[in-house]
Amino acid sequence: MKPDMFKEPVSILVGLGFPAEVRGVMDAYRHLTEWPSALRDNAHSVALKACCAALRGEVEAETARGLFAALAEKHDLLAPENNAIVASRLRRDRDPHVR
Repeated sequence: MKPDMFKEPVSILVGLGFPAEVRGVMDAYRHLTEWPSALRDNAHSVALKACCAALRGEVEAETARGLFAALAEKHDLLAPENNAIVASRLRRDRDPHVR
């Protein structure tokens, strides 16, 4: 495995809510540089600096992953796990009150 790749990808929602997998530091860095200016805050700055440091080999990729995932969670961009989506659909199929 490349040193800049995450052990597990971070699934985020992009565009109109489509899931995308961020698999490594460079992916996270790209998402952060494209982040809307109005939403950039201290958490964004910390995550971006961590990605830059990871790309230079100064910190581990998993450190940058954790900060990127925390930023995505703060902004409600973490995609639900596939198991949660399947469970939700199964409940909807069985419950006549849920549409």
